[in-house]
Amino acid sequence: MLNISKNILNKKVDISHYRSSGKVFGKDHYKYFRQFLGIFFIISFLVLFLPWTQIVSGDGYITTLNPEERPQTVHSAIPGRIEKWYVREGDFVEAGDTILRLSEVKDEYFDPELLARTDQQLEAKQLSVSSYSNKIGALNLQVEALKNERRLKLEQARNKLLQAHLKVESDSIDLEAAKTNILIAQRQYDRVVALNSEGLKAVTDVEEKRLKLQETQAKLVSQENKLLASRNEVLNAEVEITRTEAEYAEKISKAESDKFTAISSQADAEANLTKMRNQRTNYAVRRGMNFVTAPQSGFVNKALQQGIGETFKEGDPLVSIMPSQFEIAVDSYVKPIDLPLIHRGEKVRVVFDGWPAIVFSGWPNASYGTYGGVVVAVENFISDNGKYRILIAPDPEDHEWPDALRVGSGAKTMALLQDVPIWFELWRQLNGFPPNYYSPQDILKQSAKK
Repeated sequence: MLNISKNILNKKVDISHYRSSGKVFGKDHYKYFRQFLGIFFIISFLVLFLPWTQIVSGDGYITTLNPEERPQTVHSAIPGRIEKWYVREGDFVEAGDTILRLSEVKDEYFDPELLARTDQQLEAKQLSVSSYSNKIGALNLQVEALKNERRLKLEQARNKLLQAHLKVESDSIDLEAAKTNILIAQRQYDRVVALNSEGLKAVTDVEEKRLKLQETQAKLVSQENKLLASRNEVLNAEVEITRTEAEYAEKISKAESDKFTAISSQADAEANLTKMRNQRTNYAVRRGMNFVTAPQSGFVNKALQQGIGETFKEGDPLVSIMPSQFEIAVDSYVKPIDLPLIHRGEKVRVVFDGWPAIVFSGWPNASYGTYGGVVVAVENFISDNGKYRILIAPDPEDHEWPDALRVGSGAKTMALLQDVPIWFELWRQLNGFPPNYYSPQDILKQSAKK
Protein backbone atom coordinates (compact mmCIF):
# COMPACT_ATOMS: atom_id res chain seq x y z
CA MET A 1 0.00 0.00 0.00
CA LEU A 2 1.49 3.32 -1.08
CA ASN A 3 -1.10 5.47 0.76
CA ILE A 4 -1.33 7.85 -2.18
CA SER A 5 -5.15 8.12 -2.03
CA LYS A 6 -6.96 9.66 0.91
CA ASN A 7 -9.45 6.78 0.79
CA ILE A 8 -7.86 4.34 3.24
CA LEU A 9 -9.31 0.92 2.55
CA ASN A 10 -7.43 -1.06 5.18
CA LYS A 11 -9.32 0.80 7.86
CA LYS A 12 -12.67 0.36 6.25
CA VAL A 13 -12.37 -3.26 5.11
CA ASP A 14 -11.61 -6.09 7.54
CA ILE A 15 -9.45 -8.76 5.87
CA SER A 16 -8.41 -10.67 8.92
CA HIS A 17 -11.04 -13.32 8.38
CA TYR A 18 -9.35 -14.29 5.10
CA ARG A 19 -7.10 -17.33 5.21
CA SER A 20 -4.37 -15.69 3.15
CA SER A 21 -4.13 -12.74 5.53
CA GLY A 22 -3.48 -15.10 8.39
CA LYS A 23 -0.53 -16.58 6.55
CA VAL A 24 0.99 -13.18 5.70
CA PHE A 25 0.33 -10.83 8.57
CA GLY A 26 0.63 -13.34 11.36
CA LYS A 27 4.32 -14.32 10.85
CA ASP A 28 7.75 -12.67 11.61
CA HIS A 29 9.33 -12.22 8.20
CA TYR A 30 12.78 -11.01 9.46
CA LYS A 31 13.53 -14.05 11.60
CA TYR A 32 14.91 -16.23 8.80
CA PHE A 33 16.77 -13.32 7.22
CA ARG A 34 18.51 -12.58 10.51
CA GLN A 35 19.40 -16.23 10.89
CA PHE A 36 20.80 -16.27 7.35
CA LEU A 37 22.87 -13.16 7.99
CA GLY A 38 24.17 -14.56 11.25
CA ILE A 39 25.21 -17.86 9.69
CA PHE A 40 26.71 -15.98 6.72
CA PHE A 41 28.85 -13.78 8.94
CA ILE A 42 29.97 -16.72 11.05
CA ILE A 43 30.95 -18.70 7.98
CA SER A 44 32.66 -15.66 6.46
CA PHE A 45 34.61 -15.10 9.66
CA LEU A 46 35.70 -18.72 9.73
CA VAL A 47 36.61 -18.60 6.05
CA LEU A 48 39.00 -15.73 6.78
CA PHE A 49 41.16 -18.19 8.71
CA LEU A 50 41.26 -20.82 5.97
CA PRO A 51 44.65 -21.31 4.25
CA TRP A 52 45.24 -19.45 1.01
CA THR A 53 48.12 -20.22 -1.33
CA GLN A 54 49.91 -17.13 -2.60
CA ILE A 55 50.82 -17.20 -6.26
CA VAL A 56 52.92 -15.36 -8.81
CA SER A 57 51.04 -15.25 -12.08
CA GLY A 58 52.58 -14.92 -15.49
CA ASP A 59 51.68 -15.03 -19.17
CA GLY A 60 53.60 -16.92 -21.80
CA TYR A 61 53.44 -19.42 -24.59
CA ILE A 62 54.29 -23.04 -25.26
CA THR A 63 57.84 -23.74 -26.43
CA THR A 64 60.22 -26.71 -26.31
CA LEU A 65 62.48 -27.74 -23.50
CA ASN A 66 65.62 -28.14 -25.63
CA PRO A 67 66.82 -25.38 -27.99
CA GLU A 68 67.43 -27.77 -30.88
CA GLU A 69 63.77 -28.87 -30.77
CA ARG A 70 62.32 -25.40 -31.34
CA PRO A 71 61.04 -24.14 -34.70
CA GLN A 72 63.98 -23.09 -36.82
CA THR A 73 64.61 -21.35 -40.09
CA VAL A 74 66.98 -22.84 -42.64
CA HIS A 75 69.37 -20.20 -43.98
CA SER A 76 71.57 -20.16 -47.04
CA ALA A 77 75.30 -19.89 -46.42
CA ILE A 78 75.87 -18.59 -49.97
CA PRO A 79 74.03 -16.17 -52.25
CA GLY A 80 72.13 -17.86 -55.00
CA ARG A 81 69.04 -18.23 -57.14
CA ILE A 82 66.21 -20.71 -56.58
CA GLU A 83 66.09 -23.34 -59.31
CA LYS A 84 63.69 -25.99 -57.98
CA TRP A 85 61.60 -26.78 -54.90
CA TYR A 86 61.37 -30.41 -53.75
CA VAL A 87 58.86 -29.94 -50.87
CA ARG A 88 55.60 -28.22 -50.10
CA GLU A 89 54.45 -26.47 -46.97
CA GLY A 90 53.24 -29.05 -44.47
CA ASP A 91 55.39 -31.88 -45.87
CA PHE A 92 57.35 -34.07 -43.49
CA VAL A 93 61.07 -34.28 -44.21
CA GLU A 94 63.75 -36.50 -42.76
CA ALA A 95 67.13 -35.16 -41.74
CA GLY A 96 69.23 -34.74 -44.89
CA ASP A 97 66.31 -34.62 -47.33
CA THR A 98 66.71 -32.08 -50.13
CA ILE A 99 64.42 -29.06 -49.77
CA LEU A 100 65.43 -26.99 -52.79
CA ARG A 101 68.20 -26.58 -55.36
CA LEU A 102 70.12 -23.36 -55.89
CA SER A 103 72.37 -21.99 -58.61
CA GLU A 104 75.33 -19.62 -58.35
CA VAL A 105 75.04 -15.89 -58.92
CA LYS A 106 78.78 -15.03 -58.66
CA ASP A 107 80.75 -15.21 -61.89
CA GLU A 108 83.81 -16.88 -60.32
CA TYR A 109 81.72 -20.00 -59.67
CA PHE A 110 79.89 -20.21 -63.01
CA ASP A 111 82.33 -22.71 -64.60
CA PRO A 112 80.75 -26.20 -64.48
CA GLU A 113 84.26 -27.75 -64.76
CA LEU A 114 85.61 -25.68 -61.88
CA LEU A 115 86.58 -28.67 -59.73
CA ALA A 116 88.22 -30.52 -62.64
CA ARG A 117 90.28 -27.48 -63.63
CA THR A 118 91.27 -26.93 -60.04
CA ASP A 119 92.41 -30.56 -59.87
CA GLN A 120 94.60 -29.97 -62.94
CA GLN A 121 96.17 -26.96 -61.27
CA LEU A 122 96.78 -29.06 -58.18
CA GLU A 123 98.54 -31.73 -60.25
CA ALA A 124 100.75 -29.10 -61.92
CA LYS A 125 101.63 -27.56 -58.59
CA GLN A 126 102.34 -31.02 -57.17
CA LEU A 127 104.77 -31.68 -60.04
CA SER A 128 106.45 -28.37 -59.29
CA VAL A 129 106.90 -29.38 -55.67
CA SER A 130 108.30 -32.77 -56.77
CA SER A 131 110.73 -31.03 -59.16
CA TYR A 132 112.01 -28.82 -56.41
CA SER A 133 112.44 -31.91 -54.22
CA ASN A 134 114.48 -33.62 -56.93
CA LYS A 135 116.55 -30.48 -57.42
CA ILE A 136 117.27 -30.32 -53.71
CA GLY A 137 118.34 -33.97 -53.78
CA ALA A 138 120.65 -33.34 -56.75
CA LEU A 139 122.18 -30.32 -55.04
CA ASN A 140 122.75 -32.38 -51.89
CA LEU A 141 124.60 -34.96 -53.99
CA GLN A 142 126.58 -32.18 -55.65
CA VAL A 143 127.59 -30.75 -52.29
CA GLU A 144 128.69 -34.17 -51.08
CA ALA A 145 130.69 -34.73 -54.28
CA LEU A 146 132.40 -31.34 -53.93
CA LYS A 147 133.26 -32.09 -50.32
CA ASN A 148 134.77 -35.45 -51.28
CA GLU A 149 136.68 -33.87 -54.17
CA ARG A 150 137.95 -31.14 -51.84
CA ARG A 151 139.09 -33.74 -49.35
CA LEU A 152 141.02 -35.62 -52.07
CA LYS A 153 142.54 -32.43 -53.50
CA LEU A 154 143.62 -31.30 -50.05
CA GLU A 155 145.20 -34.69 -49.35
CA GLN A 156 147.05 -34.48 -52.67
CA ALA A 157 148.24 -30.95 -51.92
CA ARG A 158 149.33 -31.95 -48.44
CA ASN A 159 151.28 -34.86 -49.93
CA LYS A 160 153.00 -32.42 -52.27
CA LEU A 161 153.78 -30.18 -49.35
CA LEU A 162 155.22 -33.12 -47.46
CA GLN A 163 157.32 -34.07 -50.49
CA ALA A 164 158.52 -30.49 -50.78
CA HIS A 165 159.54 -30.48 -47.11
CA LEU A 166 161.43 -33.75 -47.60
CA LYS A 167 163.15 -32.38 -50.67
CA VAL A 168 164.16 -29.25 -48.77
CA GLU A 169 165.58 -31.46 -46.08
CA SER A 170 167.45 -33.56 -48.65
CA ASP A 171 168.79 -30.48 -50.42
CA SER A 172 169.84 -29.04 -47.07
CA ILE A 173 171.87 -32.19 -46.37
CA ASP A 174 173.40 -32.04 -49.85
CA LEU A 175 174.28 -28.40 -49.26
CA GLU A 176 176.02 -29.27 -46.01
CA ALA A 177 177.90 -32.03 -47.85
CA ALA A 178 178.90 -29.56 -50.56
CA LYS A 179 180.14 -27.16 -47.92
CA THR A 180 182.19 -29.96 -46.36
CA ASN A 181 183.55 -30.92 -49.78
CA ILE A 182 184.64 -27.38 -50.52
CA LEU A 183 186.44 -27.15 -47.19
CA ILE A 184 188.27 -30.38 -47.96
CA ALA A 185 189.09 -29.19 -51.48
CA GLN A 186 190.35 -25.88 -50.12
CA ARG A 187 192.65 -27.59 -47.59
CA GLN A 188 193.97 -29.96 -50.27
CA TYR A 189 194.59 -27.05 -52.59
CA ASP A 190 196.40 -25.10 -49.89
CA ARG A 191 198.49 -28.15 -49.01
CA VAL A 192 199.43 -28.75 -52.64
CA VAL A 193 200.36 -25.09 -53.09
CA ALA A 194 202.57 -25.25 -50.01
CA LEU A 195 204.23 -28.42 -51.18
CA ASN A 196 204.67 -26.87 -54.62
CA SER A 197 206.43 -23.91 -53.11
CA GLU A 198 208.79 -26.30 -51.37
CA GLY A 199 209.30 -28.15 -54.62
CA LEU A 200 207.63 -31.30 -53.41
CA LYS A 201 204.63 -31.17 -55.75
CA ALA A 202 204.45 -30.44 -59.39
CA VAL A 203 202.55 -27.57 -60.93
CA THR A 204 200.26 -30.14 -62.49
CA ASP A 205 199.11 -31.26 -59.06
CA VAL A 206 198.47 -27.66 -58.09
CA GLU A 207 196.34 -27.07 -61.15
CA GLU A 208 194.49 -30.31 -60.59
CA LYS A 209 193.62 -29.34 -57.03
CA ARG A 210 192.59 -25.84 -58.19
CA LEU A 211 190.25 -27.37 -60.75
CA LYS A 212 188.78 -29.68 -58.16
CA LEU A 213 188.27 -26.71 -55.81
CA GLN A 214 186.44 -24.79 -58.49
CA GLU A 215 184.27 -27.77 -59.27
CA THR A 216 183.42 -28.10 -55.59
CA GLN A 217 182.52 -24.40 -55.41
CA ALA A 218 180.28 -24.80 -58.46
CA LYS A 219 178.55 -27.76 -56.86
CA LEU A 220 177.99 -25.66 -53.71
CA VAL A 221 176.33 -22.89 -55.70
CA SER A 222 174.23 -25.44 -57.59
CA GLN A 223 173.19 -27.08 -54.34
CA GLU A 224 172.19 -23.73 -52.86
CA ASN A 225 170.02 -23.10 -55.91
CA LYS A 226 168.37 -26.51 -55.48
CA LEU A 227 167.67 -25.73 -51.84
CA LEU A 228 166.05 -22.41 -52.76
CA ALA A 229 163.99 -24.16 -55.44
CA SER A 230 162.83 -26.78 -52.92
CA ARG A 231 161.84 -24.11 -50.43
CA ASN A 232 159.94 -22.36 -53.22
CA GLU A 233 158.11 -25.65 -53.91
CA VAL A 234 157.11 -25.76 -50.21
CA LEU A 235 155.62 -22.28 -50.53
CA ASN A 236 153.86 -23.28 -53.74
CA ALA A 237 152.43 -26.37 -52.03
CA GLU A 238 151.10 -24.27 -49.14
CA VAL A 239 149.60 -21.77 -51.59
CA GLU A 240 148.00 -24.65 -53.49
CA ILE A 241 146.35 -25.93 -50.30
CA THR A 242 144.96 -22.48 -49.54
CA ARG A 243 143.76 -22.03 -53.13
CA THR A 244 142.10 -25.46 -53.12
CA GLU A 245 140.28 -24.72 -49.87
CA ALA A 246 139.08 -21.34 -51.17
CA GLU A 247 138.04 -22.76 -54.55
CA TYR A 248 135.99 -25.61 -53.12
CA ALA A 249 134.56 -23.44 -50.38
CA GLU A 250 133.21 -21.17 -53.11
CA LYS A 251 131.83 -24.11 -55.11
CA ILE A 252 130.21 -25.70 -52.04
CA SER A 253 128.77 -22.35 -50.93
CA LYS A 254 127.27 -21.79 -54.36
CA ALA A 255 125.75 -25.30 -54.41
CA GLU A 256 124.32 -24.84 -50.91
CA SER A 257 122.98 -21.42 -51.91
CA ASP A 258 121.24 -23.05 -54.87
CA LYS A 259 119.93 -25.74 -52.54
CA PHE A 260 118.50 -23.20 -50.08
CA THR A 261 116.97 -21.29 -52.98
CA ALA A 262 115.34 -24.53 -54.13
CA ILE A 263 114.15 -25.22 -50.57
CA SER A 264 112.62 -21.74 -50.41
CA SER A 265 110.96 -22.23 -53.78
CA GLN A 266 109.70 -25.65 -52.65
CA ALA A 267 108.22 -24.09 -49.49
CA ASP A 268 106.46 -21.44 -51.59
CA ALA A 269 105.18 -24.14 -53.95
CA GLU A 270 103.93 -26.24 -51.01
CA ALA A 271 102.22 -23.16 -49.52
CA ASN A 272 100.53 -22.47 -52.85
CA LEU A 273 99.63 -26.16 -53.11
CA THR A 274 98.06 -26.11 -49.65
CA LYS A 275 96.21 -22.92 -50.54
CA MET A 276 94.92 -24.48 -53.73
CA ARG A 277 93.84 -27.63 -51.86
CA ASN A 278 91.96 -25.45 -49.40
CA GLN A 279 90.40 -23.56 -52.28
CA ARG A 280 89.46 -26.82 -53.98
CA THR A 281 87.82 -28.07 -50.76
CA ASN A 282 85.94 -24.78 -50.49
CA TYR A 283 84.74 -25.19 -54.07
CA ALA A 284 83.55 -28.74 -53.33
CA VAL A 285 81.77 -27.67 -50.14
CA ARG A 286 80.20 -24.73 -51.96
CA ARG A 287 78.94 -27.03 -54.71
CA GLY A 288 77.30 -29.13 -51.99
CA MET A 289 75.58 -25.99 -50.68
CA ASN A 290 73.68 -25.71 -53.94
CA PHE A 291 71.29 -28.25 -52.44
CA VAL A 292 69.58 -27.07 -49.24
CA THR A 293 68.84 -30.05 -46.98
CA ALA A 294 66.81 -30.47 -43.83
CA PRO A 295 68.98 -30.19 -40.68
CA GLN A 296 66.64 -32.51 -38.76
CA SER A 297 63.41 -34.41 -39.17
CA GLY A 298 60.31 -32.24 -39.02
CA PHE A 299 57.49 -30.51 -40.86
CA VAL A 300 57.93 -27.70 -43.37
CA ASN A 301 56.01 -24.80 -41.82
CA LYS A 302 56.48 -22.02 -44.33
CA ALA A 303 58.55 -21.20 -47.39
CA LEU A 304 60.14 -17.82 -46.66
CA GLN A 305 61.44 -17.47 -50.24
CA GLN A 306 58.97 -18.19 -53.02
CA GLY A 307 59.02 -18.87 -56.72
CA ILE A 308 61.64 -19.98 -59.22
CA GLY A 309 64.54 -17.72 -60.19
CA GLU A 310 64.29 -15.54 -57.09
CA THR A 311 67.70 -14.45 -55.83
CA PHE A 312 68.77 -13.94 -52.23
CA LYS A 313 71.86 -13.04 -50.23
CA GLU A 314 73.91 -15.25 -47.97
CA GLY A 315 72.31 -15.69 -44.55
CA ASP A 316 68.77 -15.02 -45.81
CA PRO A 317 66.13 -17.42 -44.40
CA LEU A 318 64.69 -19.86 -46.92
CA VAL A 319 62.24 -22.11 -45.12
CA SER A 320 60.91 -22.72 -41.59
CA ILE A 321 60.91 -26.25 -40.11
CA MET A 322 59.24 -27.55 -36.96
CA PRO A 323 61.00 -30.64 -35.54
CA SER A 324 58.82 -33.72 -35.25
CA GLN A 325 60.24 -34.93 -31.94
CA PHE A 326 60.25 -32.44 -29.08
CA GLU A 327 59.53 -32.03 -25.39
CA ILE A 328 57.16 -29.16 -24.76
CA ALA A 329 57.70 -26.53 -22.08
CA VAL A 330 56.26 -23.12 -21.26
CA ASP A 331 57.98 -19.76 -21.58
CA SER A 332 56.40 -17.53 -18.97
CA TYR A 333 57.13 -13.89 -18.11
CA VAL A 334 56.85 -12.50 -14.60
CA LYS A 335 57.17 -8.98 -13.25
CA PRO A 336 60.53 -7.85 -11.87
CA ILE A 337 59.00 -7.44 -8.39
CA ASP A 338 58.05 -11.15 -8.40
CA LEU A 339 61.38 -12.46 -9.69
CA PRO A 340 62.99 -12.99 -6.22
CA LEU A 341 60.09 -15.34 -5.41
CA ILE A 342 60.83 -17.67 -8.33
CA HIS A 343 63.37 -20.46 -7.81
CA ARG A 344 64.43 -23.45 -9.85
CA GLY A 345 62.59 -26.64 -8.96
CA GLU A 346 59.41 -24.89 -7.70
CA LYS A 347 55.95 -26.17 -8.54
CA VAL A 348 53.84 -24.22 -11.04
CA ARG A 349 50.26 -24.65 -12.27
CA VAL A 350 49.68 -24.03 -15.97
CA VAL A 351 46.47 -23.17 -17.84
CA PHE A 352 46.64 -23.64 -21.63
CA ASP A 353 44.66 -21.57 -24.11
CA GLY A 354 41.83 -23.57 -25.63
CA TRP A 355 41.66 -26.04 -22.74
CA PRO A 356 38.71 -25.49 -20.34
CA ALA A 357 39.75 -24.79 -16.79
CA ILE A 358 38.16 -23.71 -13.51
CA VAL A 359 40.82 -21.96 -11.50
CA PHE A 360 40.84 -21.22 -7.77
CA SER A 361 44.14 -19.42 -7.44
CA GLY A 362 44.26 -19.78 -3.65
CA TRP A 363 43.24 -23.45 -3.65
CA PRO A 364 45.20 -25.13 -6.44
CA ASN A 365 43.98 -28.57 -5.40
CA ALA A 366 40.39 -27.50 -6.02
CA SER A 367 41.15 -26.16 -9.50
CA TYR A 368 40.13 -28.06 -12.60
CA GLY A 369 41.91 -28.08 -15.97
CA THR A 370 45.30 -26.93 -14.70
CA TYR A 371 48.50 -28.89 -15.24
CA GLY A 372 51.58 -29.22 -13.10
CA GLY A 373 54.94 -27.78 -14.05
CA VAL A 374 58.41 -27.29 -12.59
CA VAL A 375 60.66 -24.25 -13.04
CA VAL A 376 63.83 -25.42 -14.80
CA ALA A 377 65.42 -22.06 -15.71
CA VAL A 378 65.17 -18.44 -14.60
CA GLU A 379 66.47 -15.69 -16.89
CA ASN A 380 69.01 -13.33 -15.34
CA PHE A 381 68.43 -10.44 -17.75
CA ILE A 382 65.21 -8.59 -18.40
CA SER A 383 63.41 -9.24 -21.69
CA ASP A 384 62.25 -6.67 -24.23
CA ASN A 385 58.75 -6.67 -22.73
CA GLY A 386 60.06 -5.46 -19.37
CA LYS A 387 59.60 -8.81 -17.63
CA TYR A 388 61.80 -11.76 -16.72
CA ARG A 389 61.50 -15.06 -18.54
CA ILE A 390 61.19 -18.42 -16.78
CA LEU A 391 61.15 -21.84 -18.43
CA ILE A 392 58.69 -24.41 -17.09
CA ALA A 393 58.84 -28.14 -17.83
CA PRO A 394 56.12 -30.73 -17.15
CA ASP A 395 55.97 -31.98 -13.58
CA PRO A 396 56.79 -35.72 -13.63
CA GLU A 397 54.82 -36.19 -10.41
CA ASP A 398 51.63 -34.70 -11.92
CA HIS A 399 49.42 -35.94 -14.77
CA GLU A 400 50.80 -35.55 -18.27
CA TRP A 401 50.19 -32.51 -20.42
CA PRO A 402 47.82 -32.95 -23.40
CA ASP A 403 49.35 -34.47 -26.52
CA ALA A 404 47.48 -32.04 -28.77
CA LEU A 405 49.37 -28.99 -27.49
CA ARG A 406 51.24 -27.07 -30.18
CA VAL A 407 54.28 -24.90 -29.89
CA GLY A 408 53.41 -21.21 -29.91
CA SER A 409 49.97 -21.37 -28.27
CA GLY A 410 49.32 -19.25 -25.20
CA ALA A 411 49.54 -20.29 -21.56
CA LYS A 412 49.02 -18.77 -18.15
CA THR A 413 51.13 -19.84 -15.19
CA MET A 414 50.73 -19.67 -11.43
CA ALA A 415 53.81 -20.21 -9.28
CA LEU A 416 52.71 -21.59 -5.91
CA LEU A 417 54.19 -19.78 -2.90
CA GLN A 418 53.47 -19.94 0.83
CA ASP A 419 50.15 -20.79 2.48
CA VAL A 420 48.71 -17.80 4.43
CA PRO A 421 45.28 -17.09 5.98
CA ILE A 422 42.69 -15.53 3.71
CA TRP A 423 42.45 -12.43 5.92
CA PHE A 424 46.19 -11.87 5.51
CA GLU A 425 45.94 -12.20 1.73
CA LEU A 426 43.03 -9.72 1.62
CA TRP A 427 44.98 -7.28 3.77
CA ARG A 428 48.02 -7.69 1.47
CA GLN A 429 45.97 -7.15 -1.67
CA LEU A 430 44.26 -4.05 -0.24
CA ASN A 431 47.62 -2.52 0.67
CA GLY A 432 49.30 -3.53 -2.59
CA PHE A 433 52.07 -5.47 -0.83
CA PRO A 434 54.02 -8.18 -2.73
CA PRO A 435 53.74 -11.82 -1.66
CA ASN A 436 55.88 -12.98 1.26
CA TYR A 437 59.52 -13.45 0.34
CA TYR A 438 60.80 -16.91 1.01
CA SER A 439 63.43 -19.36 -0.16
CA PRO A 440 63.06 -23.08 -0.92
CA GLN A 441 65.37 -23.87 2.03
CA ASP A 442 62.88 -22.24 4.41
CA ILE A 443 60.05 -24.39 3.02
CA LEU A 444 62.15 -27.54 3.42
CA LYS A 445 62.97 -26.63 7.03
CA GLN A 446 59.30 -26.05 7.84
CA SER A 447 58.35 -29.38 6.25
CA ALA A 448 61.07 -31.15 8.25
CA LYS A 449 59.77 -29.63 11.50
CA LYS A 450 56.23 -30.74 10.72
